[in-house]
Amino acid sequence: MTVPEHPSTGTADSKLIRISLWVAIGALILAAIVCVVWVLVGTDNGVVGRAFLTILLLAAFAGAALLDARLAPRRPAWFALASMVTWVLCLLFGAILIWLPAPGWYYFDAFGRFISFLLIVLILLLALLHARLLIKAHQRHVTGFTRGVTIITIALVVILAAMLVIPLAFHEYFTYADPYWRAVVAIAILAAVGTALVPLVNALFAPRRPVARGYGPYPAAQTPVPPPAWPTYADGVTPLPVMPDGWPDWNAYYTGYPSTVSQAIAPVAPVAPVAPPHRGSDGGPAPGAPHSGSPAPGYEGYPPPPPLPPRP
Repeated sequence: MTVPEHPSTGTADSKLIRISLWVAIGALILAAIVCVVWVLVGTDNGVVGRAFLTILLLAAFAGAALLDARLAPRRPAWFALASMVTWVLCLLFGAILIWLPAPGWYYFDAFGRFISFLLIVLILLLALLHARLLIKAHQRHVTGFTRGVTIITIALVVILAAMLVIPLAFHEYFTYADPYWRAVVAIAILAAVGTALVPLVNALFAPRRPVARGYGPYPAAQTPVPPPAWPTYADGVTPLPVMPDGWPDWNAYYTGYPSTVSQAIAPVAPVAPVAPPHRGSDGGPAPGAPHSGSPAPGYEGYPPPPPLPPRP
Protein backbone atom coordinates (compact mmCIF):
# COMPACT_ATOMS: atom_id res chain seq x y z
CA MET A 1 0.00 0.00 0.00
CA THR A 2 1.43 3.30 -1.04
CA VAL A 3 0.33 6.59 0.52
CA PRO A 4 0.97 9.85 -1.35
CA GLU A 5 3.67 11.93 0.24
CA HIS A 6 1.86 15.26 -0.13
CA PRO A 7 -1.90 14.84 0.25
CA SER A 8 -4.17 17.40 -1.25
CA THR A 9 -4.76 20.35 1.03
CA GLY A 10 -8.27 20.17 2.37
CA THR A 11 -10.29 22.03 4.99
CA ALA A 12 -8.65 20.20 7.89
CA ASP A 13 -5.18 20.92 6.55
CA SER A 14 -5.97 24.60 6.13
CA LYS A 15 -7.26 24.74 9.70
CA LEU A 16 -4.04 23.17 10.99
CA ILE A 17 -1.94 25.71 9.10
CA ARG A 18 -4.04 28.58 10.46
CA ILE A 19 -3.73 27.15 13.97
CA SER A 20 0.05 27.02 13.63
CA LEU A 21 0.11 30.69 12.60
CA TRP A 22 -2.07 31.69 15.56
CA VAL A 23 0.22 29.68 17.85
CA ALA A 24 3.19 31.65 16.53
CA ILE A 25 1.41 34.98 17.01
CA GLY A 26 0.27 34.08 20.52
CA ALA A 27 3.71 32.86 21.53
CA LEU A 28 5.34 36.01 20.22
CA ILE A 29 2.95 38.27 22.14
CA LEU A 30 3.22 36.20 25.33
CA ALA A 31 7.01 36.13 25.22
CA ALA A 32 7.13 39.89 24.72
CA ILE A 33 4.80 40.48 27.68
CA VAL A 34 6.78 38.18 29.99
CA CYS A 35 10.06 39.82 29.01
CA VAL A 36 8.60 43.28 29.65
CA VAL A 37 7.44 42.18 33.10
CA TRP A 38 10.91 40.84 33.89
CA VAL A 39 12.42 44.13 32.78
CA LEU A 40 10.09 46.13 35.06
CA VAL A 41 10.21 44.03 38.22
CA GLY A 42 13.48 42.18 37.86
CA THR A 43 16.91 43.05 39.16
CA ASP A 44 19.18 45.51 37.44
CA ASN A 45 21.82 42.88 36.72
CA GLY A 46 22.46 43.15 32.95
CA VAL A 47 18.97 44.36 31.99
CA VAL A 48 20.17 46.22 28.89
CA GLY A 49 22.09 43.23 27.54
CA ARG A 50 19.24 40.82 28.22
CA ALA A 51 16.75 43.18 26.59
CA PHE A 52 18.94 43.35 23.46
CA LEU A 53 19.18 39.55 23.36
CA THR A 54 15.40 39.34 23.76
CA ILE A 55 14.87 41.60 20.77
CA LEU A 56 17.17 39.40 18.70
CA LEU A 57 15.35 36.28 19.90
CA LEU A 58 11.93 37.70 19.01
CA ALA A 59 13.15 38.83 15.59
CA ALA A 60 14.64 35.41 14.88
CA PHE A 61 11.41 33.70 15.93
CA ALA A 62 9.34 36.04 13.74
CA GLY A 63 11.57 35.24 10.75
CA ALA A 64 11.30 31.49 11.37
CA ALA A 65 7.50 31.77 11.70
CA LEU A 66 7.24 33.70 8.43
CA LEU A 67 9.42 31.11 6.66
CA ASP A 68 7.25 28.29 7.98
CA ALA A 69 4.11 30.11 6.88
CA ARG A 70 5.52 30.49 3.36
CA LEU A 71 6.53 26.83 3.15
CA ALA A 72 3.35 25.49 4.77
CA PRO A 73 1.39 24.90 1.50
CA ARG A 74 4.24 22.67 0.23
CA ARG A 75 4.37 20.57 3.39
CA PRO A 76 1.98 18.15 5.07
CA ALA A 77 -0.30 19.95 7.49
CA TRP A 78 0.92 18.01 10.53
CA PHE A 79 4.52 18.90 9.71
CA ALA A 80 3.70 22.61 9.42
CA LEU A 81 2.04 22.55 12.85
CA ALA A 82 4.85 20.50 14.41
CA SER A 83 7.46 22.84 12.95
CA MET A 84 5.72 25.88 14.41
CA VAL A 85 5.45 24.19 17.82
CA THR A 86 9.19 23.44 17.64
CA TRP A 87 10.00 27.09 17.04
CA VAL A 88 7.72 28.09 19.90
CA LEU A 89 9.66 25.76 22.20
CA CYS A 90 12.91 27.31 20.98
CA LEU A 91 11.49 30.75 21.80
CA LEU A 92 10.41 29.58 25.26
CA PHE A 93 13.78 28.05 26.16
CA GLY A 94 15.60 31.05 24.72
CA ALA A 95 13.61 33.44 26.95
CA ILE A 96 14.24 31.20 29.97
CA LEU A 97 17.99 31.13 29.36
CA ILE A 98 18.08 34.91 28.88
CA TRP A 99 16.02 36.01 31.88
CA LEU A 100 16.28 33.17 34.40
CA PRO A 101 18.58 34.43 37.17
CA ALA A 102 21.44 32.25 38.28
CA PRO A 103 21.25 30.74 41.77
CA GLY A 104 23.27 32.31 44.55
CA TRP A 105 25.89 29.56 44.56
CA TYR A 106 26.33 29.61 40.74
CA TYR A 107 27.81 32.41 38.70
CA PHE A 108 26.00 33.70 35.61
CA ASP A 109 27.63 32.31 32.46
CA ALA A 110 26.23 34.12 29.42
CA PHE A 111 28.39 32.27 26.89
CA GLY A 112 27.52 28.89 28.42
CA ARG A 113 23.81 29.69 28.21
CA PHE A 114 24.19 30.73 24.58
CA ILE A 115 25.85 27.39 23.76
CA SER A 116 23.09 25.59 25.66
CA PHE A 117 20.48 27.46 23.61
CA LEU A 118 22.13 26.45 20.34
CA LEU A 119 22.23 22.82 21.46
CA ILE A 120 18.57 22.97 22.45
CA VAL A 121 17.60 24.32 19.01
CA LEU A 122 19.71 21.64 17.32
CA ILE A 123 18.12 18.82 19.35
CA LEU A 124 14.58 20.01 18.70
CA LEU A 125 15.15 20.43 14.97
CA LEU A 126 16.78 17.01 14.72
CA ALA A 127 13.80 15.44 16.50
CA LEU A 128 11.45 17.17 14.04
CA LEU A 129 13.52 16.04 11.06
CA HIS A 130 13.62 12.50 12.41
CA ALA A 131 9.81 12.39 12.64
CA ARG A 132 9.50 13.75 9.10
CA LEU A 133 11.84 11.19 7.56
CA LEU A 134 10.45 8.27 9.56
CA ILE A 135 6.85 9.04 8.57
CA LYS A 136 7.93 9.44 4.95
CA ALA A 137 9.60 6.02 5.05
CA HIS A 138 6.55 4.52 6.77
CA GLN A 139 4.23 5.80 4.04
CA ARG A 140 6.02 3.71 1.41
CA HIS A 141 4.53 0.51 2.81
CA VAL A 142 1.86 0.93 5.49
CA THR A 143 1.17 -2.12 7.64
CA GLY A 144 0.01 -2.59 11.21
CA PHE A 145 3.52 -3.46 12.32
CA THR A 146 5.23 -0.49 10.69
CA ARG A 147 2.49 1.86 11.94
CA GLY A 148 3.00 0.71 15.53
CA VAL A 149 6.78 0.89 15.25
CA THR A 150 6.59 4.41 13.78
CA ILE A 151 4.32 5.73 16.54
CA ILE A 152 6.39 4.18 19.33
CA THR A 153 9.66 5.37 17.82
CA ILE A 154 8.46 8.95 17.42
CA ALA A 155 7.23 8.93 21.04
CA LEU A 156 10.64 7.66 22.19
CA VAL A 157 12.43 10.35 20.20
CA VAL A 158 10.22 13.06 21.73
CA ILE A 159 10.95 11.73 25.23
CA LEU A 160 14.66 11.54 24.43
CA ALA A 161 14.70 15.12 23.15
CA ALA A 162 12.95 16.32 26.30
CA MET A 163 15.39 14.46 28.54
CA LEU A 164 18.31 16.07 26.70
CA VAL A 165 16.87 19.58 26.58
CA ILE A 166 15.86 19.86 30.24
CA PRO A 167 19.41 19.42 31.63
CA LEU A 168 20.71 21.98 29.12
CA ALA A 169 18.16 24.56 30.27
CA PHE A 170 18.19 23.91 34.04
CA HIS A 171 21.62 22.46 34.76
CA GLU A 172 22.30 25.37 37.12
CA TYR A 173 19.44 24.39 39.43
CA PHE A 174 19.34 20.60 39.41
CA THR A 175 21.82 17.75 39.53
CA TYR A 176 21.06 14.76 37.32
CA ALA A 177 22.26 11.50 38.83
CA ASP A 178 23.55 8.42 37.07
CA PRO A 179 20.14 6.65 36.71
CA TYR A 180 18.85 9.61 34.71
CA TRP A 181 21.57 9.27 32.10
CA ARG A 182 21.18 5.48 32.05
CA ALA A 183 17.54 6.00 31.13
CA VAL A 184 18.60 8.45 28.40
CA VAL A 185 20.95 5.88 26.88
CA ALA A 186 18.31 3.11 27.04
CA ILE A 187 15.71 5.28 25.31
CA ALA A 188 18.25 6.28 22.67
CA ILE A 189 18.97 2.60 21.90
CA LEU A 190 15.27 1.76 21.58
CA ALA A 191 14.68 4.78 19.34
CA ALA A 192 17.59 3.76 17.11
CA VAL A 193 16.22 0.21 16.78
CA GLY A 194 12.76 1.51 15.85
CA THR A 195 14.28 3.91 13.33
CA ALA A 196 16.15 1.07 11.64
CA LEU A 197 13.17 -1.32 11.57
CA VAL A 198 10.98 0.71 9.23
CA PRO A 199 13.52 0.99 6.34
CA LEU A 200 14.42 -2.69 6.75
CA VAL A 201 10.78 -3.76 6.47
CA ASN A 202 10.40 -1.54 3.43
CA ALA A 203 13.46 -3.12 1.82
CA LEU A 204 11.92 -6.58 2.29
CA PHE A 205 8.24 -6.03 1.51
CA ALA A 206 7.71 -2.61 -0.08
CA PRO A 207 7.00 -2.62 -3.85
CA ARG A 208 9.94 -1.72 -5.99
CA ARG A 209 9.99 1.61 -7.74
CA PRO A 210 10.56 1.56 -11.52
CA VAL A 211 14.18 2.32 -12.37
CA ALA A 212 14.72 4.83 -15.17
CA ARG A 213 17.11 3.58 -17.82
CA GLY A 214 19.75 5.85 -19.22
CA TYR A 215 21.35 8.91 -17.71
CA GLY A 216 19.52 11.57 -15.79
CA PRO A 217 16.13 11.45 -14.06
CA TYR A 218 14.26 10.55 -17.25
CA PRO A 219 14.62 7.49 -19.47
CA ALA A 220 16.92 7.87 -22.41
CA ALA A 221 15.13 8.69 -25.62
CA GLN A 222 15.12 5.82 -28.09
CA THR A 223 15.15 6.40 -31.82
CA PRO A 224 12.18 4.60 -33.37
CA VAL A 225 13.22 1.86 -35.78
CA PRO A 226 11.30 2.04 -39.06
CA PRO A 227 9.43 -1.17 -39.93
CA PRO A 228 11.00 -3.27 -42.72
CA ALA A 229 9.55 -2.89 -46.19
CA TRP A 230 7.14 -5.72 -47.09
CA PRO A 231 6.81 -6.72 -50.75
CA THR A 232 3.62 -5.81 -52.53
CA TYR A 233 1.67 -6.87 -55.59
CA ALA A 234 2.52 -5.49 -59.00
CA ASP A 235 0.40 -2.43 -58.19
CA GLY A 236 3.05 -1.37 -55.65
CA VAL A 237 0.42 -0.73 -52.94
CA THR A 238 -1.26 -3.94 -51.80
CA PRO A 239 1.02 -6.04 -49.55
CA LEU A 240 1.49 -9.72 -50.25
CA PRO A 241 -0.14 -12.26 -47.92
CA VAL A 242 1.87 -14.06 -45.23
CA MET A 243 2.82 -17.74 -45.48
CA PRO A 244 2.93 -20.03 -42.41
CA ASP A 245 6.73 -19.66 -42.22
CA GLY A 246 6.47 -15.87 -42.06
CA TRP A 247 7.63 -15.23 -45.62
CA PRO A 248 5.62 -13.42 -48.32
CA ASP A 249 3.45 -15.39 -50.70
CA TRP A 250 5.63 -15.10 -53.81
CA ASN A 251 3.18 -17.16 -55.86
CA ALA A 252 0.54 -14.50 -55.27
CA TYR A 253 2.95 -11.93 -56.65
CA TYR A 254 3.11 -13.67 -60.03
CA THR A 255 -0.49 -14.86 -60.26
CA GLY A 256 -2.23 -11.89 -58.69
CA TYR A 257 -4.19 -14.16 -56.31
CA PRO A 258 -3.12 -15.39 -52.84
CA SER A 259 -2.59 -19.07 -52.31
CA THR A 260 -5.00 -21.04 -50.13
CA VAL A 261 -2.72 -21.23 -47.07
CA SER A 262 -1.75 -17.58 -47.06
CA GLN A 263 -5.37 -16.55 -47.67
CA ALA A 264 -6.38 -18.43 -44.53
CA ILE A 265 -3.62 -16.74 -42.48
CA ALA A 266 -3.95 -13.18 -43.75
CA PRO A 267 -6.86 -12.72 -46.18
CA VAL A 268 -6.07 -10.08 -48.75
CA ALA A 269 -8.30 -8.91 -51.56
CA PRO A 270 -7.05 -10.29 -54.87
CA VAL A 271 -5.37 -7.95 -57.29
CA ALA A 272 -6.27 -8.15 -60.96
CA PRO A 273 -3.29 -8.98 -63.14
CA VAL A 274 -1.91 -6.34 -65.38
CA ALA A 275 -3.60 -6.62 -68.80
CA PRO A 276 -1.24 -6.62 -71.80
CA PRO A 277 -1.55 -3.62 -74.06
CA HIS A 278 -4.13 -3.87 -76.89
CA ARG A 279 -2.51 -4.13 -80.28
CA GLY A 280 -3.87 -3.47 -83.72
CA SER A 281 -4.11 -5.88 -86.65
CA ASP A 282 -0.65 -4.92 -87.89
CA GLY A 283 0.96 -5.71 -84.49
CA GLY A 284 1.36 -2.07 -83.52
CA PRO A 285 -0.39 -0.28 -80.73
CA ALA A 286 -4.09 0.22 -81.16
CA PRO A 287 -5.34 3.67 -82.07
CA GLY A 288 -6.00 5.79 -79.00
CA ALA A 289 -3.82 3.56 -76.76
CA PRO A 290 -1.39 5.50 -74.57
CA HIS A 291 2.10 5.45 -75.97
CA SER A 292 4.89 4.59 -73.54
CA GLY A 293 8.40 5.72 -74.22
CA SER A 294 9.94 2.59 -72.57
CA PRO A 295 8.97 -1.07 -72.86
CA ALA A 296 6.84 -2.63 -70.16
CA PRO A 297 8.96 -4.07 -67.36
CA GLY A 298 9.09 -7.82 -66.81
CA TYR A 299 9.29 -10.75 -69.19
CA GLU A 300 6.54 -11.56 -71.72
CA GLY A 301 3.89 -9.59 -69.83
CA TYR A 302 4.81 -10.88 -66.32
CA PRO A 303 5.84 -8.37 -63.62
CA PRO A 304 9.51 -8.08 -62.68
CA PRO A 305 10.95 -10.27 -59.89
CA PRO A 306 9.94 -8.94 -56.44
CA PRO A 307 12.53 -7.56 -54.04
CA LEU A 308 13.65 -9.81 -51.19
CA PRO A 309 12.54 -8.74 -47.69
CA PRO A 310 15.31 -7.77 -45.28
CA ARG A 311 16.59 -10.68 -43.23
CA PRO A 312 16.61 -10.36 -39.44
